Amino acid sequence: MMEFIRKRSSNVKNDVLSGLTVALALVPEAVAFAFVAGVDPLVGLYAAFMIGLITSIFGGRPGMISGATGALAVVMVTLVARGNAMGAEGDELGLYYLFMTVILMGVIQVLAGVFKLGKFVRLIPHPVMMGFVNGLAIVIFLSQLSMFMTSENGEMVWMQGTSLWTMIGLVGLTIAIMFGLPQITKKLPEALVAILVVSAIVIFGDLDVATVGSFIRDGGGEGLKGGLPLPQWAIFEKIPLNFETLKFIGPYALILAAIGLIESLMTLNLIDELTETRGNSNKECIAQGGANIVTGLFGGMGGCAMIGQSIINIKGGGRGRLSGIVAALALLAFILFASGLIEQVPIAALVGVMFMVVIGTFAWSSFRIINKIPKTDVFVLILVSSMTVFFDLAIAVISGVIVSALVFSWENAKRIRARKRIKEDGTKVYEIWGPLFFGSIKTFNDKFDVKNDPQSVEIDFVESRVSDHSAIEAISNLVNKYKEDGKTIHLKHLSEDCKILLYKSSPLFKDVIIEAIDDPRYHLAENPEAFTEGLSEYKL
Repeated sequence: MMEFIRKRSSNVKNDVLSGLTVALALVPEAVAFAFVAGVDPLVGLYAAFMIGLITSIFGGRPGMISGATGALAVVMVTLVARGNAMGAEGDELGLYYLFMTVILMGVIQVLAGVFKLGKFVRLIPHPVMMGFVNGLAIVIFLSQLSMFMTSENGEMVWMQGTSLWTMIGLVGLTIAIMFGLPQITKKLPEALVAILVVSAIVIFGDLDVATVGSFIRDGGGEGLKGGLPLPQWAIFEKIPLNFETLKFIGPYALILAAIGLIESLMTLNLIDELTETRGNSNKECIAQGGANIVTGLFGGMGGCAMIGQSIINIKGGGRGRLSGIVAALALLAFILFASGLIEQVPIAALVGVMFMVVIGTFAWSSFRIINKIPKTDVFVLILVSSMTVFFDLAIAVISGVIVSALVFSWENAKRIRARKRIKEDGTKVYEIWGPLFFGSIKTFNDKFDVKNDPQSVEIDFVESRVSDHSAIEAISNLVNKYKEDGKTIHLKHLSEDCKILLYKSSPLFKDVIIEAIDDPRYHLAENPEAFTEGLSEYKL
């Protein structure tokens, strides 16, 4: 009992400290993504708080952090701009269209969870997963490079001279602390310690460096301080609930819902691997959707799982729901009570933390295995990584899955075989080997010589699996060709579902399909339980 309490209390400490670290890292990310989307920083911060809190409590993956993300922000910027153009200057219709879109996005995600579509994430191949991780690591790295820029005369330019070297030095110190502290003790969260140490050096050393506060003001914001998020009932007053509105926001909501679910479910898979536990993908879909509905109603920009902050949380020891709850509540506390202190945190410390996230996220093993896996998998890995960087996460993952599926279909299409033999009565037997589906139909048809075959032909499917409607259609066409040529044809060992469909398509198949089977191989294939029972009896 005492051991159980000790472990629980230790995990609470790790969850709390890790949650505080994540909250600090969430601030510049949420603000930056709000600027990308073209909305006020508080819209991004409120989204990070509400989505983080709701998904931490109700989500299917304890320890995973959700909030406003760049993948969604790049889609939202066009929506906000087009929405603003629909109203008079100062109406901010784009912001209200954004809230309405986020609500519809949440509804779509809830429906995806209700209909259990989350399980389809299992169809994502491992090369696609590695490409997603590598691409996202590169995106996180590139996003941090903008922090090495400063505002001059209203334009962003690269730092130079002392300011640049100071920034590099503080980033390097953060990385050194995060790398070295675990070598000394693992009882302290290295990311939080690094942020506190570097912040103390900047504050007490009175160093002139970029801070969270200066970052917000340079982007056009007024500061971090704000109140509690309130219901935005003005959405329903300013945006007409009609077909025209649905036609405008529908495509954006669908794209945002797809991107959000893909990023969330793939991050869930990654956290599963890191923690050697298993999350609930359908539950996560519903939680993400519910969080976005609430966020849209209370003036947030929507969001999904954040791989960077999730990695920070897991590496910091955050494993339970408490870590996400603490991160969300701490972020709200920053907004309400501690905005002055948080605005003094140097950007360099947070950049150093994110660089360590990049190092921990990138699948370095991909370089080691690149010569050991099929070239098609290497192509998919590089394709997904590149498309994640240059295009969009959803496009990258979907493209990778499509290419992998096409490669799989092509490889299986080449496996169809036909062994031919002549029985004593002169009947020619075609024994089909391999999967029969849309990809292998052409090769399957090429195996037969209708004109030169004898009067009696038999096709044996015991070593083949008829997989789809294309295969059934091919069998039907082949039978018709033999019949038109005045020859007798019989089919053996067809699967039950295939026979049912063929019987429905034409009553002629009653005379073509052989039902009486005396081949023990067929019975074992049709009834695997019998094989298992027989095997157990043999062992006994």
